[in-house]
Amino acid sequence: MMNFQEAIREYQANPTKENLHRQTEGLLSAMTLKERIHMLSGHTLWVTQKHMIKEHRTYNYEGLPMGGCQRLGVPPAKFSDGPRGVVMANSTCFPVSMCRASAFDDELEFRVAQAMAREIRAQGANYFAGICINLVRNPRWGRAQESFGEDPFLLGKLGVAQTRAVQAEGVTACPKHFACNSIEDLRFLVNVTAEERTLREVYLPHFKKCIDAGALSIMAAYNRLNEIWCCENKWLLTDVLRNEWGFEGYVISDFVFGVHDAERSLRAGLDIEMMFTMKFAKINSLLKKGLINSVHIDRAVRNILGVLIRMVPLEKSYDLSVVVSKEHTDLAREVAEKGIVLLKNNGVLPLAKGTKVAVVGDYADVVNVGDNGSSKVYSPYTITHYQGIKALFPDAVAYTGTPLLEALEAAKDAEVVIVTAGSNSAWEGEALRPIRYSEDCKTPGVGGDRMSLRLAPEEIALIQGLHKAGKKVVVALFSGCAILTSDFSPFADAILLNYYSGLEGGNAFANLVSGKVNPSGKLPFSIANEEKDYPDFLEVGQKPYEIEYGYYHGYTLFDKRNIRPEYPFGFGLSYTSFAIRHLQITDQGDSLRISVEVTNQGQVGGADVVQVYVGSNGASEDRPLKLLKGFQRLELAPQTTQTASIDILKEDMKFFDSGTHRWVIDQSYTIFVGDDSKNAMNLKQTIEL
Repeated sequence: MMNFQEAIREYQANPTKENLHRQTEGLLSAMTLKERIHMLSGHTLWVTQKHMIKEHRTYNYEGLPMGGCQRLGVPPAKFSDGPRGVVMANSTCFPVSMCRASAFDDELEFRVAQAMAREIRAQGANYFAGICINLVRNPRWGRAQESFGEDPFLLGKLGVAQTRAVQAEGVTACPKHFACNSIEDLRFLVNVTAEERTLREVYLPHFKKCIDAGALSIMAAYNRLNEIWCCENKWLLTDVLRNEWGFEGYVISDFVFGVHDAERSLRAGLDIEMMFTMKFAKINSLLKKGLINSVHIDRAVRNILGVLIRMVPLEKSYDLSVVVSKEHTDLAREVAEKGIVLLKNNGVLPLAKGTKVAVVGDYADVVNVGDNGSSKVYSPYTITHYQGIKALFPDAVAYTGTPLLEALEAAKDAEVVIVTAGSNSAWEGEALRPIRYSEDCKTPGVGGDRMSLRLAPEEIALIQGLHKAGKKVVVALFSGCAILTSDFSPFADAILLNYYSGLEGGNAFANLVSGKVNPSGKLPFSIANEEKDYPDFLEVGQKPYEIEYGYYHGYTLFDKRNIRPEYPFGFGLSYTSFAIRHLQITDQGDSLRISVEVTNQGQVGGADVVQVYVGSNGASEDRPLKLLKGFQRLELAPQTTQTASIDILKEDMKFFDSGTHRWVIDQSYTIFVGDDSKNAMNLKQTIEL
């Protein structure tokens, strides 16, 4: 009788698809029906879960087991959540994904995901569900911080980097949440409707990129898609994912409330119910009634076994010394330095050495690293903004709070006041009870979607009052996504979008405002002037709980409606200035090579991100004005020029034809190049294919 180790040895001796099938069939035939059914669920006990939350403050203190067959030596996969770090035990809290997206650097994201995978392996797990690539169509989404922004191409590039990094360490990659999950308060109820073309071009391509990169698992979402729950959606899980994209891994449900009906889920292509056996407890009964048969069970077991046979031999070993190692904390600081975005600067930054500084506001000397839900990471330390500033400006003072009189008293001797403002885990994040909605949006531990994209009135009053008192005001915005700035920007000398910047966030912020590091972050979303400029959002109470996801959102919507955003997609300031010139396009057959010269015109070194957008000309079907299709981050010394060369795959330039249901390439395109989506309109060239 075959066991798991024998199956691995046989497969490694001849690692072909045909031999993998033989080994999985051998193991499958050796399993009893009870063992096969056991493979299809997570196996965390309620009592274990309650203990982890009570004793360790997290539901995922240790790897959560799923599947496994002890008699044949088949190990369970052990789940670890993310994405701002490893949720297990005490790990490195990196900046949230949105901050990392602002670096526009997939090689940097590879290093971050590699570090997370090593911390996962050191703590005994082998599965990472921290690849959150849901598209942000409206910044009010409470879990926007877990994603990489509004653009499918950027989501795909960074999701691919994560996928390749973690699986190279022997950790199974799990992109999530498949698909169209970008409303939090109503995630268990909402029905998202979308036309096929919209799904194919906007909401699914980044998932396909991860599958093409080898992702061996995927998590189905809570919501319905075109009336069908995602965990029961055959079109999504079988027709598209497996039959079209060639996915060879296994599909898990989102946790606890993802599965509504075991029969429909198994028939649709779901493989594992997480994190408990709930609806799948009815599998035996369904078999006896003839509502499902062994084909559905065996298909799922094959999918799981195939992944385990391939991945378990790749698992690398690390001891606990890698967890929160200096290498990883240095990387966390580097990411924050590259991701924090300088939105405004009238010359107050960088601060001169010896400047008298005060740090005020609700987060002046308070740990604020993001969501308290499933992505919460417990690190042994976190540097606050005051602590970071104090290390570089020893005379700095702090006042944690928003009352103006107290802040003025604390800052009476300060030349520059840094105001920390924005969101926290009470304002936005995973909804920690099924429906959250009240006028008190700062209720601790609530999370959910943001009720407003603006600062609280008391924060605006603080900024305005300090300005009127004659202080130079630098605003540090804590948020997972966009904050509208028009009502306080006139009173701020500088604005930095700080995001939730991880355990080294305070040091990174201090390095940026002091000039030790030149800001280089670029917005992975658009910041509008008014909330109405974004697509409609669905709130609790707006029944029926149904919303249409349209073809346009973000910068494509602004382009379509000729709306000027406050800050465009891809925008970010520096302490120097750059010029992008001499656009050249070379047709390479399957791709276009886009080359430009980039010059640092200033007196300090810095980084710029060259962004390539592609627009179709003369197509009969409606097209966006332009779409991001490539980018390159360049580090330039003062007064130097480099050539950026970016290859654009023609496959990425295709559109989905609604009539033929096929992908088509158009005959003529315009290439736009710049360092944000607005100024890219100034350097363009048409090419005929």
